Amino acid sequence: MSHKPLTVLDGGLATELAARGFDLSDALWSARLLADAPDAIEAVHLDYFVAGADIAITASYQVSYEGFAARGYSRDQTNLFLQRSVTLARSARDHFHTRHPASGRTLQVAASVGAYGAILHDGSEYRGDYTLDEDALVAFHRPRLATLLGAAPDLLACETIPSLLEARAIVRVLHEHPSARAWITFTCRDGSHTSAGDDIAECARVLHAEPQVVAVGVNCVDPALVTSLVRTIASATDKPIVVYPNSGELWNAEARCWEGIAARFTSYLDEWIDAGASWLGGCCRTTPADIRRVRSVVDART
Repeated sequence: MSHKPLTVLDGGLATELAARGFDLSDALWSARLLADAPDAIEAVHLDYFVAGADIAITASYQVSYEGFAARGYSRDQTNLFLQRSVTLARSARDHFHTRHPASGRTLQVAASVGAYGAILHDGSEYRGDYTLDEDALVAFHRPRLATLLGAAPDLLACETIPSLLEARAIVRVLHEHPSARAWITFTCRDGSHTSAGDDIAECARVLHAEPQVVAVGVNCVDPALVTSLVRTIASATDKPIVVYPNSGELWNAEARCWEGIAARFTSYLDEWIDAGASWLGGCCRTTPADIRRVRSVVDART
């Protein structure tokens, strides 16, 4: 039995949108649908709540001023899309409560803050080989965080972060918003290091000292690495540990597709909880069916 309350996150947003017929092959990925098909995003959020998710992660991961400017959108329009991402998830939550008034569940909205590498479209969020220093990363993240926080999410999901350098930059921006709360999750190259090569235990120690960081963990990593990563993080912090891996396939940034064989991550759930994970969900290539399985495992242990 986990010593912390267990929380269920949602699963892959883009994966589900693609399964519903949307072409997400361009550089804006699922964020394009904030402009073109917002109702579809809200519908996926609702389906994840129905599947058992306690937290919806917004469609803002790929939203950046640079990326949307390249498609002809103004800064004001980009601000609108960032705020809309939060509004859609909140609306899905409202619809869930309307349809299931006796559920008794407390649902939250986490505004996704993607890594700088996400705007480069070259997979560098899985390598961390940026040329930017910490100050430049602060400047990149500052306006987006401020806009997302203006839409009043419950917390921020600072996700797919490949390095301690970028995590430190995000923490500096959080300090500018003292009431903001966030989780920070890393991509990792193996069972003990971030994608950039930082010791994951050191990352956890640094973030343990930051009261605005309410949880620490990993996302979009190979499920086979998670148990080792959770144990290492647990040795350095007593904050909730967040895990939402991908399906086990590998992202080919050049071809813009997932390759390899999926390993159903749900088979590891009890092992991760025993190791110390308490916030659990799925990232790329995971589905509402996976989240229903997470919900059932969590319910069986509470």
